[in-house]
Amino acid sequence: MPATLPNELLFLTQHPLQRVGIVGVPPLAVIQTLNTRNIEIFDLDALLVREDMETTLDLLPRVYCAILRTVVLNAIHLPLDAIVIDVGPGKCDAAFHVATILKEELAIPVITTINQDNHPFGTSICRTKLGLIEKMSLITEGVKSAAPSGDYQPCLPEAGFWGVPPRDFSILEHFPATTHIYGWSRCMENKTPADTALEVHCNLSIPTIFFAQTFCAKTALAKHLARRHPRALFLDIDLHTGSSAKAKIEAFLELSGVNR
Repeated sequence: MPATLPNELLFLTQHPLQRVGIVGVPPLAVIQTLNTRNIEIFDLDALLVREDMETTLDLLPRVYCAILRTVVLNAIHLPLDAIVIDVGPGKCDAAFHVATILKEELAIPVITTINQDNHPFGTSICRTKLGLIEKMSLITEGVKSAAPSGDYQPCLPEAGFWGVPPRDFSILEHFPATTHIYGWSRCMENKTPADTALEVHCNLSIPTIFFAQTFCAKTALAKHLARRHPRALFLDIDLHTGSSAKAKIEAFLELSGVNR
């Protein structure tokens, strides 16, 4: 076991756990340990419970990233045995504060970790021809496994989606199957969430939508990259993707000559 993660791995191997929530992309050694012990993993960044988001207001302000508010919503409603949160550069400073709050509010252990893995696992899902919702679902589901995502055939890109996996996947409905994924979502498939060079990479030759959740620190990077891209649309969306945002996406792609 890596010497850099003794506390996390020691806890995960010595306690009887059945259901563990994760936030961000914990180190591969953590995921391998959970997989080996057949512990059920819940990706708390994803929309797992249909509860009112307003129930989180005692713990987080409304003007906070929708993903981390969703983390808290899941954490307070799911019957978990423990939570592992990446609080390093592969997630965000706000995740560190959420971990502090959950440690004090929950009766279960909340374990902080830092993912500095740099072994590339590949990004074939990001570059294959599949519906964008299906591609993003495969990537987010893959965080629960230590295995590579698989070997998918690449396609020529006609459009790009740069950013984090959105809370509301309906934003992805209007993209063609030939859309390539960039940004932190690509880092997620590669299992290197702190790889800044990979995160900023994008294709300047294809029309690209740069996306981040409203109130997320990555909106600054998304806007910066969009400003430097010759054919870009910057979008930040809070909890739900409204009709206006979807219309902007459709119009941008149509004006860019992209066929669905």
